[in-house]
Amino acid sequence: MKKSLSFKESIIIGSMLFGMFFGAGNLIFPVHMGQLAGSNSFPAAIGFIITGVGLPLLGVACLGTSKKDSLFDLASLVGEKYKYFFTILLYLTIGPFFAIPRCATTSFGIMTSLLGDRSVVGPRFIFTLIFFALALVLALRPSGIMNYIGKIINPIFLVFLFLLIIVSFAKPMLSGAPIAPEEAYATQPFFRGFIEGYNTMDAIASLAFGITVITVIRNLGVTNETDVAMNTIKAGAIGCGFMAVIYLLTTFMGTMSRGVFETSTNGTVALSQISSHYFGNFGIYILLITVTLACFKTSVALIVSCSEMFNKMFPKVTVVAWTLIFTIFSFIVSNFGLDAIITYAIPVLMFLYPLTISIILLALFGKAFNFDKKVFATTSTFALVAAIFDFIVNFPKDSIIPASFIENVATLAGKVLPFYGLGLGWIVPTLVGLVIGLVWHVATRKA
Repeated sequence: MKKSLSFKESIIIGSMLFGMFFGAGNLIFPVHMGQLAGSNSFPAAIGFIITGVGLPLLGVACLGTSKKDSLFDLASLVGEKYKYFFTILLYLTIGPFFAIPRCATTSFGIMTSLLGDRSVVGPRFIFTLIFFALALVLALRPSGIMNYIGKIINPIFLVFLFLLIIVSFAKPMLSGAPIAPEEAYATQPFFRGFIEGYNTMDAIASLAFGITVITVIRNLGVTNETDVAMNTIKAGAIGCGFMAVIYLLTTFMGTMSRGVFETSTNGTVALSQISSHYFGNFGIYILLITVTLACFKTSVALIVSCSEMFNKMFPKVTVVAWTLIFTIFSFIVSNFGLDAIITYAIPVLMFLYPLTISIILLALFGKAFNFDKKVFATTSTFALVAAIFDFIVNFPKDSIIPASFIENVATLAGKVLPFYGLGLGWIVPTLVGLVIGLVWHVATRKA
């Protein structure tokens, strides 16, 4: 039985992981974080890399360890009802609620720098209408054009990105005194960066798409679950290491842009400003084309994946029907704009990530307690209860939830949840749930 991949095979798997997780949308968060973090960019970037790179890698590895073929099957270790709740929430998050619309609005965000002071409502409607009409056609009839786009546009995008990075470091905008960090980056840059990494959504996406990588590794002859997990991490260190370098460099690039520009409203604006500064309108056009095609490819893949999973859970509705539903809904959401999507994604991600992190770690070390469902259930239940606080507190005030209620919940959370001020109030409750589950497991085994 084969225990280890060859170096060439590890390169292939590493490249696959890089292509799976890194998209144009991932750039907007480290660049904007760099602007906010200022002189504290390095610790912020390290925190960002842990959640934006490390967790997705572990998420893929845990599927190999648990011998599960999908997120739906993995979540069944917690409970039958939970697997529907968790899978539906996760796929809606990386699908029509946030990730798919974000792809379209990220692309359009580049275009806004070419529109000047004109209203963006009409142009955005037309842009997203064309974007999702084409996405629907390809999602209903997948063809080789998507692979063609991936093989051609991704290298062009990376070449332009590295050219932009090289020029920004060769001719830095920043000179003189360091930029003072803003917001939480002034006091807790590492933890703020850790939370910012949630926005990539790569850790939760790893549970949805990781089985593709696991299947390839098994087909290459590595079948033992522990060996699969270790080879995933070893090969992933190549692709994810490359991704970490990009995150680090783009964070610093964002920081240096503060020498010329004010802090932008989002990373799309920052990328457009930096491209325009060094390459004029030509840079913006190249950025617009490459980002749009890269985001388009991701959108089609997400529409197809979400439709297939929902058809698996609810087979009475056809894949075609789910494809239509998700595409139309994504089009509607995209017209609220990138800032609104990011704003409303934050509370959902603050709720979803504790559940994701707990199930990843439980699956990775599940062999130690024979993947006992009692351990999964108690740990996930305590994580869920604690995550509800983060969901409420991070919800936009006076939108649906009254501001006074949010403030009261925040005050309560600060009193009862250790590390709440760092955005990690879920850790202690989750550990309590783990201990209870392990004690229950040992007691049952002895009985």
